[in-house]
Amino acid sequence: MKKIINTSKAPAPIGPYNQAVLSGNTLYTSGQIALDPETMELVLDDIKTETKQVMENMKAVLDAADMSFENVIKTSIFISDMHNFSQINEVYATYFNEATAPARETVEVANLPKFVNVEISMIAVK
Repeated sequence: MKKIINTSKAPAPIGPYNQAVLSGNTLYTSGQIALDPETMELVLDDIKTETKQVMENMKAVLDAADMSFENVIKTSIFISDMHNFSQINEVYATYFNEATAPARETVEVANLPKFVNVEISMIAVK
């Protein structure tokens, strides 16, 4: 059985999807971009600020499912320019303990929703 997870502390979906789905003990999140959940405006000041907003949005979704970054077992990072990887990684690393960090892939793509620079999705387990 699946349980839909939605919170007002993360951006509302901009299409026919939910912020996350809990199936058993496993949480599958939709990709988060740097939308401010209060204004629904993009936060694109610089790549570090953009990545921080993405991670804060993801934190809100995890919180809504009574989970944290400690529960994350897999992340997928989609970026529009691999030259931004080190700055994205620098911010991303502050949310995880390196010894228990999740598996991850980072993929450069041609475009992302709303033409942002980074989108991140996660799988977490209770």
